[in-house]
Amino acid sequence: MIIVGLTGSIGMGKTTTAKMFKAAGAAVFDADAAVHELYAKGGAAVPILRAGVPEAIIDGTVDRKKLSAALAKDPLLYGVLESFIHPLVAKMRAAALENARAEGKRVFVNDIPLLFETGGEAHVDVVVVAHASAKLQRERVLARPNMSAAKFKAILARQMPSAQKLKRANYGVNTGKGLAFARERVQFIMDELTKT
Repeated sequence: MIIVGLTGSIGMGKTTTAKMFKAAGAAVFDADAAVHELYAKGGAAVPILRAGVPEAIIDGTVDRKKLSAALAKDPLLYGVLESFIHPLVAKMRAAALENARAEGKRVFVNDIPLLFETGGEAHVDVVVVAHASAKLQRERVLARPNMSAAKFKAILARQMPSAQKLKRANYGVNTGKGLAFARERVQFIMDELTKT
C-alpha cells in the first residue's frame, strides 16, 4: 500500500482534492474530520479541554469559536492542544490504515493540513500539495463564515508558504484551474501510484 500525505494551506482546495482521491479509489483519512469527532459530544478531547480551557466547552462539546478565541488570547495553548490532540488523531489514523489494508486498498491518503509543519512527511511515501493562487486562496478563505482578515493572517503565519510546500512535494494539484482539471490531475497521480 502506498501512503500519501495530502496537504495544502488553508483555502487551497485540499478537502475537495481529498474527495477526488476517494472517488478515484483511494482510502482517505481526514485529520480535520477526526478532530471534529474528538471535539464532539463524548469525544476524547472534551474532558481534556474542559480541564484546560473550560470556557470552550458548551453542552458537552468543544465550541470551536470559543476555543479559537482562547487560542488567540494565549498562543502558547496551541502547543498544549497539539500535544494531546496529535496522539489521539494518530491512533484514529492507524485504525483507518488497518481498515484500508483489510479492504485491499492500494493507496491510503492522509489529509493533513500541517504535514510539513509537524514533520509528517517522514511518515508517508508520497506528498501531494493542493494549491491555487494567493488571490484565489484569500477570496475562498474570507468567504468562510466567522473568518476575518486578521484571523486569516494568523492562520497563514502558522503554515509553511505554498511555494515551499510545492518544492518539497512529489506532486501538486492546482485547484485554481477548475474541478475538471484537478480531477484529471488526481487521476493521473492515482494511475502513477498504482501502475506496478
